[in-house]
Formats: sequence, C-alpha cells, structure tokens
Amino acid sequence: MEKQSKGVECWTCADVGAWLKEIGFDKYTELFSSVHKIDGKVLLSLTETDLRHPPLQLKVLGDIKRLSQHIQQLQSYSAIEHSAGVYLEGKGKDRRIYTTSSIVRHRASLKEENGPFDDVDGVLHNKVHHMTSSDADSSADIPPEIWKTVLSFVYVFAVFMLTAFVMVVVHDRVPEMDKYPPLPDLFLDNMPYVPWAFEACEIVGLLLAAMWFSVLLFHKHRFVLMRRMFSLMGTIFLLRCVTMLITSLSVPGKHLQCSGKRYADWYSRFYRTFEIWKGMGMSLQGVRSCGDYMFSGHTSIITLLNFFITEYTPRKYYYVHIVSWVLNFFGIFFLLAAHEHYSIDVFMAFYLSSRLFMYYHTLANNRALMAPDARRTRVWFPLFAFFESKCEGRVPNQFEHPLGSIVLSLKSLTTWTVSSCGAVNQHISRRLYTEATSGALAEGQQ
Repeated sequence: MEKQSKGVECWTCADVGAWLKEIGFDKYTELFSSVHKIDGKVLLSLTETDLRHPPLQLKVLGDIKRLSQHIQQLQSYSAIEHSAGVYLEGKGKDRRIYTTSSIVRHRASLKEENGPFDDVDGVLHNKVHHMTSSDADSSADIPPEIWKTVLSFVYVFAVFMLTAFVMVVVHDRVPEMDKYPPLPDLFLDNMPYVPWAFEACEIVGLLLAAMWFSVLLFHKHRFVLMRRMFSLMGTIFLLRCVTMLITSLSVPGKHLQCSGKRYADWYSRFYRTFEIWKGMGMSLQGVRSCGDYMFSGHTSIITLLNFFITEYTPRKYYYVHIVSWVLNFFGIFFLLAAHEHYSIDVFMAFYLSSRLFMYYHTLANNRALMAPDARRTRVWFPLFAFFESKCEGRVPNQFEHPLGSIVLSLKSLTTWTVSSCGAVNQHISRRLYTEATSGALAEGQQ
C-alpha cells in the first residue's frame, strides 16, 4: 500500500489485502481482495455473520472473532474520519495519524484531561510509537498573536470607559423613589436586606479573579486566553451599555440613596466617569452608582471568570471547578441579599454571559461549524472572526513556567536585533564600498 492520506472508505482491494497482511491474516488476502473484490466500503459493511456464512465462510472460530474485532475497530475509526477529518497514512511501523491541526490539538487536550485513548486498529495509541514529533508538539503552531491581544485590550479598555460614562448618564435619569417605589420582586420581597453582602460579593469576585490570573500566568497559551477574555468581556459590557440606556428601572431597595440630576455639566460627568472607571465600579473602591440595573455587571464578571477557570483547567482538577462554581453562586446570592439588583438583572446577566461564552467557544473549538456560516459569523460576530482567524480548534490546557516563556521571548528579540544589526552593517559596508569604488573609477578616468 503506497504511502498516502485517505480514509478507509477510499481503500482499494489491494489496500484491503495489505491491511490484512499487517494485522496477521495473510492467508485471507487472496480470498478478500482477489476472489470477492472487497474494497474499503465493502470491508466497513462486513459483520461477523458475513464471515461465518457463505460466500466467505471462514472455518477457524478464532480467526472469525479476531477479524470481526478488527473490522469493528475500522468501523469506529471511520466514524471518527467523518466527524473529525482524521485519516490513515502510511503502512506497517510507519502507520500514523494524518489529521488537521485542530484535531491534533483537540486530541492533545483530551489526552491531558481524560487519560489514555482507546486503541483503534493500533493507530490511536497514547504511548507514542505511532505519533510523529510534529504531532507531539502540535500545540506549538498556535500563534500567540500578541498584537491581537493588545488590540483586544484596547477594545475592552474603551468599552469599560464607555460603560462608566453610560452609568453616569443613567444615574441622572434614575426615577425618583417617592414617585416610583421598588418593583415587586419574588426574591427581594422574601429576602431580608444584608448590609455587608455587596462587599462580600465583590470579595468573591476578587477571589475568582486571583484564581483566573494564576491560571493565565502558567498557561502556555496565555495570550490566546487573554484575547478571548477581553473580547467576551468587552462584548458583554457593550451590550450592557445598551440595556442600561434604553430603559431606566426604579431603585430596587429603599436603603439606596439615589437621586437624579446630580451631574449637570459635562465636566462633572467626565470627572465622575473617570472615578467610576478608576474604581472599576466597585463599592470596595468607594464607587456607588444608581440606575445601572439591567443587567448586573458584577454577575457578568463573576460568571465569565468562573467559565474561563473551568474551561482552561484540566478536568482532573475537579476541586478547582467545584470551588469556582460555589464562589459563582455565592457571589450571586450575596448580590441579591444586598438588594443592589433585581432578580431579573442577575438572571439575565448569568444567562447572557454563559451563553455568549459557550457560543464563542463552540465556534472556536469546532471550526467545521463555522465554515458554512463564515460570512454570517463575520457580520454578526466580527470580533470572533478577527481574533480567532489563526487559532484553529480547541486550545489544549498545557502549562509552563512563565519565566521560560519570557526567556524565549527575550532570546527571539535578541536574535532579531542581532540579525537586524548585521543586515544594517552589511548594507552600510556595501554602500561605502560602492561609493569608494565609484570614486576610484572617477579619479582613474580623470
């Protein structure tokens, strides 16, 4: 069988014969490939009954059972081919996986998180002997694209500044409490006000942030993760700007001292905007705001941090996932106990943040889903199309010491600087040589 990249369905009769020799059934090669013209498609349709009865009618029970198992493995592998685009390549000891980079990375992440793979026809062994060095280091082809990460930071920076300004605007529009009392709320009406709960909610958010930044520090693909975090947070808060602005809800609790028309001139509005942005909208930083209810920014941040932590830590660290989810729900509970938001604010924040996170990562992890709708995705989700253009498939959860990455970056920078200086020196030397030669020729002519 010539070395080629093709699926089992594309095997010829000769390929089937070669496969039988590889698995130790040489004596059936002529029966399958020459006598009955069994190619890849026919091979995949064979059952144990076909092997037992005419016209094949194998006589040895052990051969029937073992060959049936091999065919079942090929059938399973063929299903993987259809769903993931994985193909057989080579023969004998050189037999290996031929796959797109996205599937290799997906397999690497599954290997790290879930342990060994099941062996399928001796091809999907996690112990190495069929994997090439390019497969083993497949995650190295995920470009960090630091410049895109910087752009995503500029995007979220601008959105947070816009959010702070919108919070100032909606504060001026907050309905007067005497005329518009708190709306009926199923949870708030049955939950007593807890004065310290809002600060407790923000402390929960800080704990989740510390967990996430620890993951970022040691994750091998930290720049990709940061880019996704900035992109999703910016999009969520841009949507929040719209929902806060179009409808002003009444204050959810009588303990809140809110009154509109506080910022009459533009200077006071911009100064207050800077104060809110600098304090990150947190009461722990002395920021108190009113009118920014639909939907909860605290819930959105806490939920996104939880989802990022659970997505980018291996499943074997289940205790980290449990702690993250517990903190997420406690943060929501404390927020409601503080009567700082209506229940609908918190519910919508959790739903929108979690759905957008899952939608983004479903597209990012399964490029086949994005391909048919590429134009629609570019229109409705342009940030995804831009930031994920070079990142195909699932990002494996691989970790490294951050100093090692910094050293490599410095080495690359040094190499680039030295090569650039060398090129400049060569250019100057050639220029001087050319000028000297031209001068000498001119003097000789004179």
